[in-house]
Amino acid sequence: MHARMGAMLERNASRERMDFSSNTSAHMGREPGFGGPVLVLLAAVMLLLIAVIVLGNALVILAFKTDRSLRRQSNYFLLNLAISDFLVGAFCIPVYLPYILTGKWMLGRGLCKLWLVMDYLLCTASVFNIVLISYDRFLSVTRAVSYRARQGMTRSALAKMAAVWVLSFLLYGPAILLWEVVTGESHVPEDECFAEFFHTWYFLLSASTLEFFFPFLSVAFFNLSIYRSIRERRLRYQQDLCFPKNRGMTSPKHERLRLVTYICRGSLVTKKKKPETEGDRCSPSAGRIDTRSIRSTQCTRLIQDRKIAKSLAVIVCVFAVCWAPYTLLMIIRAACRGHCVSHHWYEVTFWLLWLNSAINPFLYPLCHSSFRRAFAKILCPKHRTTEAPSDNASNNHR
Repeated sequence: MHARMGAMLERNASRERMDFSSNTSAHMGREPGFGGPVLVLLAAVMLLLIAVIVLGNALVILAFKTDRSLRRQSNYFLLNLAISDFLVGAFCIPVYLPYILTGKWMLGRGLCKLWLVMDYLLCTASVFNIVLISYDRFLSVTRAVSYRARQGMTRSALAKMAAVWVLSFLLYGPAILLWEVVTGESHVPEDECFAEFFHTWYFLLSASTLEFFFPFLSVAFFNLSIYRSIRERRLRYQQDLCFPKNRGMTSPKHERLRLVTYICRGSLVTKKKKPETEGDRCSPSAGRIDTRSIRSTQCTRLIQDRKIAKSLAVIVCVFAVCWAPYTLLMIIRAACRGHCVSHHWYEVTFWLLWLNSAINPFLYPLCHSSFRRAFAKILCPKHRTTEAPSDNASNNHR
């Protein structure tokens, strides 16, 4: 009797496992394939995305390699982000392409594990790199003196870059490789490829807290702190320049403040001024010119800090738009085991993550003049060579 009951329970358990596997496959919502025109259109769009990601990030890496002026500590973190984005376009998307077009995974279980580890690793590394870039910009504005003193310390930058990759792997890598071993069973059908924890909502919530929520809050905090620091500095300058203690004074100090006000408002007084002669350097007004140049340098740094804040805000906004929909849908989908969220919507948010890797290279030339100059040298070498003789001639005249 007990043996018969045990056999019945074993058959019911195996049937439940088969039902769960079939239900999981159904909840993944994969189509057996697409029609001819749709298939061609999807393939063309995905190949275009691959080309943009690979070429754009390869250009960033090449610019860093060829232009020595870019090899500063802050730019090493941008290089790290470009490497992770480049590998997304060079490996993750090409391997996934046949899977999304045919609806079946035909590359074997071993390559499936490798693709999952690489995909989670690279996407998480992109997030952590953005946090590192934000923290670096935060230090450059709030602790400018000590930050500039550490710009030549590449060992510290390399250690932080390595830490990003190690932490990114530890977040998902062991779970992808060992989940099946720990639980003793697999819920992934043979012709599909997804992580074993795909429907484990509490694990995804914990991992998403470390992968998205905590990084997003950190980046928002750094960006807000940068904005507040620049705003306080600007107000302090305006008080010093526009509201002197003695409004009726006609001393050289008042004259210097008035000149600096013109400089900070963009009057370009210093550019229109005649070149100095020996007599000008020895005149009593030389001290006023030196003070004005110091104030002008301060205003220039303030403008640079504002540009840093704007570029960081753009990166943060793009990061939020590309990551928030996927993170929220992933948790909701896992909680209801795929019943409440269509797979097509999940697929759209999934591709938004990879779209972020295509957008990042275009943020560099738009927000960083140093990268813009390096890109111009690589993309327009003929223009560079035609300008070189004239530059040398002008230098000789000087």
